[in-house]
Amino acid sequence: MENPPVGQVVELEPLVRRVLAGNPGPFTYTGTETYIIGRGEVAIIDPGPDDPAHVRALLDAVAGETVIAILCTHTHRDHSPAAPAVKAATGAPVMGCAPLVLEDLGPRADASFDDSYAPDRVMQDGEQVEGPGWTLEAVATPGHTSNHLCFALNETGALFSGDHVMGWSTTVVSPPDGDMAAYMASLDKLLARDDRIYYPAHGDPVGDPRRFVRGLAGHRKQREGQILRLLREGVDAIPAMVERMYVGLDPRLHGAAGRSVLAHLIDLRDRGIAREDGEAWSLAA
Repeated sequence: MENPPVGQVVELEPLVRRVLAGNPGPFTYTGTETYIIGRGEVAIIDPGPDDPAHVRALLDAVAGETVIAILCTHTHRDHSPAAPAVKAATGAPVMGCAPLVLEDLGPRADASFDDSYAPDRVMQDGEQVEGPGWTLEAVATPGHTSNHLCFALNETGALFSGDHVMGWSTTVVSPPDGDMAAYMASLDKLLARDDRIYYPAHGDPVGDPRRFVRGLAGHRKQREGQILRLLREGVDAIPAMVERMYVGLDPRLHGAAGRSVLAHLIDLRDRGIAREDGEAWSLAA
């Protein structure tokens, strides 16, 4: 996305508008994309970071309309912290994912969990919220975080994929909460659906969802294969694996890559394929 329109309302289809937050970075790409669903009586998906300018832009975008729901895909700090301010201004309930606060062991300060998130309603898989001419259905997709939800707009076949599927990069799966086995199962779950288009929280829309998701799953299987080859060669430390696997990667992303390697290793351990000895890893006997 060249010259991203920070703070501007962009209509993507009749029921979907987008407002981009001004929080670009190596993990957020051009920033967090907040979506407005419907007309007249609307829902807001992922209100975004605690940024007064972004909150003002959202409120300006829905001026003259009634916000009936504020939905959050998960509680990383680039997604949910604006919810209290939007709720205070509109009176709309906050709903969607469950609260989740853990120590952030990963490399991202912006992705630590939002301890202010207090939903009025936690949505389970398959539960819905409705407005005039639109229905949003929760689709549980743990993996990136254990509380991650996508939201399906049933009338149009659009899926708001949060960070589970992004339009510019693979998602980080960072233990202890990030879980590679759950992430792969969630990809399989999306493959079984027939969504027309994905609107991610970061990056461009995904116009061929099944092909894109198959590519993501294939990429993760390729990474697992690389890890197994390195273990056979006696490479036992995650930093050394990252150096071999991610040639040319922006050094700012090495920590995140290491978290995903760890998630793969934990999955291999749980499947009885690898074993852990402190910070050293090896193939199981």
